[in-house]
Amino acid sequence: MSKTFSDLGINKALQESLALLQISDPTDIQEKTIPVVLNQKEDLVALAKTGTGKTAAFGLPLLQLVDLEDSKIQVVILAPTRELGQQIHANLLSFTSHSPGISIAAVCGGIPIKPQIERLKTTTHIVVATPGRLVDLLNRGAITIKNLKYLVLDEADEMVSALKEDLDSIIKEIPKTRRTLLFTATMPGAIKQLVQNYMSKHVVQVEADMSTLGHQGIDHRYMVVEPIEKLEVLLHFLNTKDGERGIIFCKTKAAVNKLAKNLAINKFSSGAIHGSLSQGIRDRIMGQFREGLIAILVATDLAARGLDVKEISYVVNYHLPDTYDTYVHRSGRTARAGAKGLSLTILQKEEVKDIADFEKELGIVFNEFKKADAQSIEENNALLWAKKIFKTKPNRAVSEEFSNKIRTVFHHLTKEELIDKVLSNYLARTNKGNPKN
Repeated sequence: MSKTFSDLGINKALQESLALLQISDPTDIQEKTIPVVLNQKEDLVALAKTGTGKTAAFGLPLLQLVDLEDSKIQVVILAPTRELGQQIHANLLSFTSHSPGISIAAVCGGIPIKPQIERLKTTTHIVVATPGRLVDLLNRGAITIKNLKYLVLDEADEMVSALKEDLDSIIKEIPKTRRTLLFTATMPGAIKQLVQNYMSKHVVQVEADMSTLGHQGIDHRYMVVEPIEKLEVLLHFLNTKDGERGIIFCKTKAAVNKLAKNLAINKFSSGAIHGSLSQGIRDRIMGQFREGLIAILVATDLAARGLDVKEISYVVNYHLPDTYDTYVHRSGRTARAGAKGLSLTILQKEEVKDIADFEKELGIVFNEFKKADAQSIEENNALLWAKKIFKTKPNRAVSEEFSNKIRTVFHHLTKEELIDKVLSNYLARTNKGNPKN
């Protein structure tokens, strides 16, 4: 029999907030984590894939443990990116709609620091931060965490390499008696070392049902292509996903820029993010993606870390990831919050042999996704050409006299006749012949 939040020990005020959010049943990681945080004193390592409800798993019990009589900072939650930090902050605020006394601040990089310094001058119980910004605030003497009771490291495996130096500075400022709660999707050697260095000897480890929950709802597929046809095959796939949101992952910034340019040329509703773009541009594109103003996001792994957007129906690995952990993080962007999703990896023939290693290491099964045949690609290219024409803005510099001469040429044609002639002209120019039915 499944447990309720009441069974887990969550108080009535938080339950009422969850009811407003239409959250009624705890996820696996929440069932395993909440009682440990509420009732035990040990440090915690929680292994759970993205999209399994980790924020509520640590957020709900920590909100309940806040001492409202104490105006000092009691909890610090570290996140790898500003996007994830803001998402955690927003979630915690939504959990406290019936607990108005709890004060939560977000202090993340990439935005002006002065308003954050002013915010910290008021009562703050919980701080959500990116490591670099927290260290900056510590160096300025703008924040005090000497009375900290809980340190949370969320998505630790995504920030461990960049975290090392900052974490050393942060650990020096907090009491040895604090509890550390570490959440991670994978357990590479660097995470094991971090646990050994910064956490107590007696650590409670919990694990979501990794065989099902982490990959639940994700259809893992691979498609084999020749290098010369890779872009056209992708464009055909994207046309079949019209009206859905997806993310395409590339290995390098240059590859992101090149692919994003090709999508724009072919009039796909898309945007690109990578580390060389300014924070302002990344925020604008991410905002457009979250709001559904653009349907496709082309990204590097680093830029998409901590990305939490619901209703992403597919992820495309335009290049095979270098590591198993990277694949976990990429595919985990889809099928969130119980939804279904597709994770499609585009391969060249010599890479197919690597799929067996991914299956064995991650405990998942890849099925082949049949690529579009030549005829379908030809028809799709013609469709893309038609969309380009449809979305072309009129050239206002053309004189009325010249425009009228062109209109006269087509004057006696019906719309259907004009379309047939223009299409025939396109097919003749592209040497494709007439597409078969």
